[in-house]
Amino acid sequence: MSATISAKDVMALRQRTGLGMMDCKEALTENGGDMEKAVEWLRAKLKGKMDGRAGRAMAQGRLAVATSPDRKAVAIVEVNVETDFTARNEMVEKAANEIAAIALKSAAGEVKANDRITSLVDNIRITTGENTVFKRGLKLEAPCVGAYLHFDNQKAAVITFSGEVDAETAKGICMHIVSHVPTPQGVSDKDIPADLVNKHRELAKAEAIESGKPPEIAEKMVEGKIRKFLQEVTLLNQKYVKDPEGKQSVKDVLPKGVTVTGFQRFEVGR
Repeated sequence: MSATISAKDVMALRQRTGLGMMDCKEALTENGGDMEKAVEWLRAKLKGKMDGRAGRAMAQGRLAVATSPDRKAVAIVEVNVETDFTARNEMVEKAANEIAAIALKSAAGEVKANDRITSLVDNIRITTGENTVFKRGLKLEAPCVGAYLHFDNQKAAVITFSGEVDAETAKGICMHIVSHVPTPQGVSDKDIPADLVNKHRELAKAEAIESGKPPEIAEKMVEGKIRKFLQEVTLLNQKYVKDPEGKQSVKDVLPKGVTVTGFQRFEVGR
């Protein structure tokens, strides 16, 4: 004897999955009115259809961050979809936030998709009809962390410190990382790849030689340009964007004895 499927149950499944009334009624009918089995049935049925669209470009998406209450761990994740409209969908927002929360509970380092993350991504694909992927995720741990997610959910930064930094300052430095031009390439000079420094050194040498300056003057010109380059691309030495007078560098706003030990900047699609 087949179960009686009420309009209330169909509507509940529709609200849960975002799918049409007919799909939801069929799922409940096929599974004797069992809501959980109906959800899995829909996922299995429609995922195959979505897998056939896996080659479609995913140029849009959103980021999410999560920070532990004690501010000793932080996670950042990226979910990609096909359109900006879907990226701003409330379902995608909730899924991205849940994925960030899952990432926060994972081991430090690169975050891999587990069954729950895969399920959340599949639900977006099935409900919206768009190709969707969990692009990347990262969890950092430290004596103190910070995070900032830009209002458009397209850019974000997370940071780790060697000691205690108040939440507002930590957020401010993350805002700096997101907005500063040029984007910081490392915390300090030692984090800048040698090949990048050498490339700028060769360019500076060529300019100095072309200027016709004496060798000793040319060499000073080269070293001056390298110092300026390193100041421009290292986080601690950059002028702090939140200082309206432009007098403070990032290292100047840190508590005495505390430094930045690492950071990551995410931007959707990059």
